[in-house]
Amino acid sequence: MTESDLAASADTFARLAIELHDAPGVVETVDAVVQFALQALNCTYAGIALYTRGSQAEIAAVTDQTVAEVYELQIATERGPLITALRDRTTVLIRDTGADERWPEWADKVAALGVRSVLDVPLVTGDAPQRTVGVLGLYSPEPDAFNQDEEGIAHILAQHASVAVASARQEETMAQAVDARKLVGQAMGILMERFDVDADRAFAILKRYSQDTNTKLRDVAQHLIDTRRLPH
Repeated sequence: MTESDLAASADTFARLAIELHDAPGVVETVDAVVQFALQALNCTYAGIALYTRGSQAEIAAVTDQTVAEVYELQIATERGPLITALRDRTTVLIRDTGADERWPEWADKVAALGVRSVLDVPLVTGDAPQRTVGVLGLYSPEPDAFNQDEEGIAHILAQHASVAVASARQEETMAQAVDARKLVGQAMGILMERFDVDADRAFAILKRYSQDTNTKLRDVAQHLIDTRRLPH
C-alpha cells in the first residue's frame, strides 16, 4: 500500500468515526459501516449480520439484495463462512467460490449469484463468546479480490463497527428502559387517581395484570394509558 493510499484510508476512517459517533441508532450505524466498506475496500457488495439475543444471526444491513441472499442461504442451513465467523470468532476468506470446497453446496449457489470472493470478519468487543456482536461480510464478483492489505483494512473497519454497534445497542436499551419507566409511572398515576391507592398498591396492580395475562409490564402500562382499561 502506497503512502497516498494510507493517507486516504486514514481520512476515510476519520470520517467514519465521526459518522458512527453521530449515528442515532443501530440501524443507522450498520448502514454507515457497509457504505464505508464500499468506499474503503475492493468490494462490490457488503453486509452486516448481527447476533440476536437468541444467539441467532440476523441480517442487519446490506448494500445489495445479493448479500441478503448470500446470508439467507447460510442462516437457513446454519452452515457457511458467516456462521463459522460468528461461532468461532475467526476471519474467513474465500478466494474463489468456484474452487472452495469447505461449503460446496453454498459456494455453488453463491457463485451462481455472481459472487466469487468472500471475506467475513467477526465483530467482537472482548474475549468472551457473548461479546461477539456480528460479522462484516465483503463480496466481489472477481476471484482473489482481497489481498493482505484489504484484509487489514477490513479488520480496522470491523473494530470500529464492533464498538459502534455495541454502544448503539446499549444506548437503545437504556432509552427503552427509561421509556418503560415513564410509561409505568404514568399508568400508576392513573390507577392511584382512579382507585385512591398509593404508589406501591398501583404498581402491585400493574404487576399482577402483567403476570396474569403474560404481558410485559410496559405493554400493560401502555394499554392502560391508551384505553384507560387494564387488559383482560
